[in-house]
Amino acid sequence: MLTLPNILTLSRIFAVPILVFLLWPGHHGPSRVDYGLAWGLYTLMAVTDYFDGYLARAQGTVSKLGIFLDPIADKIMIAAVILMLVLTHDLTGYAAVAALIILLREIAVSGLREFLAGVQVSIPVSALAKWKTTFQLLSLGSIILGNALPEWAWIEQVGIFSLWTAAVLTLITGWDYLRVGIKHMD
Repeated sequence: MLTLPNILTLSRIFAVPILVFLLWPGHHGPSRVDYGLAWGLYTLMAVTDYFDGYLARAQGTVSKLGIFLDPIADKIMIAAVILMLVLTHDLTGYAAVAALIILLREIAVSGLREFLAGVQVSIPVSALAKWKTTFQLLSLGSIILGNALPEWAWIEQVGIFSLWTAAVLTLITGWDYLRVGIKHMD
């Protein structure tokens, strides 16, 4: 049975192609309106990311499906936006390096979690990892909004600063997870 939290999680997954379409470069790149619509959708997706987990815990409806889907939805959304922002040249140079750090960590931690599940070890999400996710969501949303409102250059600068903050937190939390995981790799 699908619960409201699971429906919210699935809605994030199904919204990703629409978000990609809005950010697609086409002949002239996304317009300010496209970026504005993408920011609105992205913000709605980020809010549902918070509420699906909150509702599941508050209603006591945490399910195996939700535990499985939520991190997948998060990674699909983050990866799709990073790829599109690189494709549109909104993330270039060193900012693209920060984005790559985030992507590589997400893949590595997913693989580590899969391995550990095979040996029946679970790694809970740390408070620092939740901050990492918050900075990821803030950074990408700010970069999208900054392109919708280019006259307010500070918005995109907040996004780049937050992206680097997320990248640093990504390295720290990735290392923490790896240290725990290595103990189970005999």
